[in-house]
Amino acid sequence: MTSGTRPSNFITDIIDADLASGKHTGVVTRFPPEPNGYLHIGHAKSICLNFGLAQDYKGRCHLRFDDTNPEKEDVEYAQSIQNDIRWLGFDWNEHLYFASDYFQQLYDFALQLIRDGKAYVCSLSGEEMREYRGTVSEPGKASPYRDRSVEENLDLFQRMRAGEFEDGAHVLRAKIDMANANMKMRDPPLYRIRHATHWRQGDDWCIYPLYDFTHGLSDYLENITHSICTLEFENNRELYDWFLDELGLTDRPHQYEFARLNLNYSIMSKRNLLRLVQDNHVDGWDDPRMPTVAGLRRRGITPEAIRSFCERVGVAKNNSMVEMTLFEHIIREDLKSRAPRVLGVLRPLRVVLDNYPDGQSEDLDSPYWPIDIPKEGSRMVPFSRVLYIEQDDFEENPPPGFKRLVPGGEVRLRHAYFIRCNEVVKDANGDIVELRCSVDLETRGGKAPDGRKVKGTIHWVSAEHAISAEVRLYDRLFSSERPGADGDFMDDLNPDSLERLSDCKLEASLATAALTDRFQFERQGYFCLDTNSTADAPVFNQIVALRDSWAKKAEAAPVKRSKKPAKTPQQAPTMQAESDASKALRNQYAIDESQSRALSKSAAIQSFFETAVGAHGDAKAVAKWMVNELFGHLDDDNDVTALPFDGTQLAALLALLADNTITGTAGKEVLTDMIATGDSPTAIVDRKGLRQVTDSHILQDQVAEVLSNHPDEVARYHEGAKNLMGFFMGQVMRATGGKADAKSVQALLRKLLG
Repeated sequence: MTSGTRPSNFITDIIDADLASGKHTGVVTRFPPEPNGYLHIGHAKSICLNFGLAQDYKGRCHLRFDDTNPEKEDVEYAQSIQNDIRWLGFDWNEHLYFASDYFQQLYDFALQLIRDGKAYVCSLSGEEMREYRGTVSEPGKASPYRDRSVEENLDLFQRMRAGEFEDGAHVLRAKIDMANANMKMRDPPLYRIRHATHWRQGDDWCIYPLYDFTHGLSDYLENITHSICTLEFENNRELYDWFLDELGLTDRPHQYEFARLNLNYSIMSKRNLLRLVQDNHVDGWDDPRMPTVAGLRRRGITPEAIRSFCERVGVAKNNSMVEMTLFEHIIREDLKSRAPRVLGVLRPLRVVLDNYPDGQSEDLDSPYWPIDIPKEGSRMVPFSRVLYIEQDDFEENPPPGFKRLVPGGEVRLRHAYFIRCNEVVKDANGDIVELRCSVDLETRGGKAPDGRKVKGTIHWVSAEHAISAEVRLYDRLFSSERPGADGDFMDDLNPDSLERLSDCKLEASLATAALTDRFQFERQGYFCLDTNSTADAPVFNQIVALRDSWAKKAEAAPVKRSKKPAKTPQQAPTMQAESDASKALRNQYAIDESQSRALSKSAAIQSFFETAVGAHGDAKAVAKWMVNELFGHLDDDNDVTALPFDGTQLAALLALLADNTITGTAGKEVLTDMIATGDSPTAIVDRKGLRQVTDSHILQDQVAEVLSNHPDEVARYHEGAKNLMGFFMGQVMRATGGKADAKSVQALLRKLLG
């Protein structure tokens, strides 16, 4: 059993069962990155899972570089990956491996497959191979080189190894099944020719194994017990097992798939991240706006926050989109008791205290922590005649409810005194450049002896003692929740993702800040030094704002309101009055009232519905399936939080229905299986063979066979018994296991029956 440091999940359940049955006596996992880019937050989830399982079960986790593509890999990437894993708090100890170290063993495995007639050298071009591969609905065609003799294949492969052929002249392919429904099994390539210098092996090799061939065999060679991959490799598992089976390897690993981490307003593709770097849209892989581990580290996010986030997201079987707001909330939780409070003015406005002695200053004892955090510590903050406050903390013509400094008004300075604004100084353009104020020296510490109150407290710094710094404020790198969903992800870049403030004024204590320090600039957010900062030119990065500014924007958006009068209880005496939430849902999505009532029953149900609509688009279809089908599987409260999937997976099911991949009957079967297993709709459809038959040639044969088997009914139909059309439809559907497209069947029946 696990140590209890992490919540259980379907993978820990599998491991517990394996250990209990004696299938394995220990746990060995691996993290196998390709050194062709920097790791991102999605990789962090996999790192936390694989290394975390090894820790919990007192096993080990290998770091293995999948370095089989010499044209894209680099020692810089390999080093950065090791740095990131260690920074996250994990270590592989002596278990550092490279797939390139197995090149000879992999080559020998390939020779064995050739000798056994399970692999052949193919001389088709890359374009021809794609043409021969077929499609999801059409089988592939056999390569004209598929029947080369074992001797010829051995000769060609060894000559490939010797460097006799140019790049692309040949590939080694597995001989499996060109008609397999899983396109990964259609004679996949195992080796390709690449005359390129490998970053570790130099020029020793000019043929390189591909991922699917390398992965499972490397796991086998390292005695991995549980090979844990993300869901996009689910279809690769059949090939993973095929290699192990055909090579006769025992005591073998098994591949398990879990949902990858998808974070909205972000991209999780090293290829696309590289494009951002190469096109200079960001300041390198470690730009603080990037979702890379290096970028998060430079921004000031702690490894503890990332590990907490990965644990909070959990391990599931279905892909879903995680809200950026959740990540930011966890970052704030982590920093709340980690970052001392200091004073920093980002957009300075000069304030002169006319009644404070010129040339005099005093030190004010200022605590680092608020009273609700049980930590001690303070520093001395200098106070003098000239101060800086935030420009936004003064309004010459204040709006209603403004509680900061105004002409003739009084405000409290944090840790200091009350001040009153007496005069506003402007430049030739009419811009405010200075405030002339007076200070009440009887209010030190922020309390007035006469008991008078002020409406607001603002932060400040002493102009004489403040340090000048650049502060960088970060917004989300993309303005779209799903970058690239409607085209090129580059079109969704947020032009306001970085704001540089060049002459900020910070309290003097920050002059000795270290790169490992984090601070809360009071009323501003959390900040840390940037790695490019220097003593002469300090630069601070905003880690996260104090509040969720994006949620605030959403709250400010206008709410659509119905112009129709709501029904009163007298108009519908058998029902309770419709709630505001139901009305809003009905009006926004144009669904029936009975549906909106059911879907607004709880915040969780409504969120599930809106997530599904956001992913699918057809609100009426989502409402129908939730109310008529999904709720029938749940208890009286329709508790959707107990489901092993979210609204995006229901949307995926409805997409299969909408494009006629499956029938409505099959859709209900898939939904039942989703609830029971948590598997994705596509995986269930493929596993159960539920894809709808739409091929007219196949259906015509089925229809003709049904008519041939029922000559009496055909004669009666021609005599006028047109109601037999339903009988013929049923026979065809039964013959196809309910997978035939009903409209196509009906059209064919009418055609063949005349």
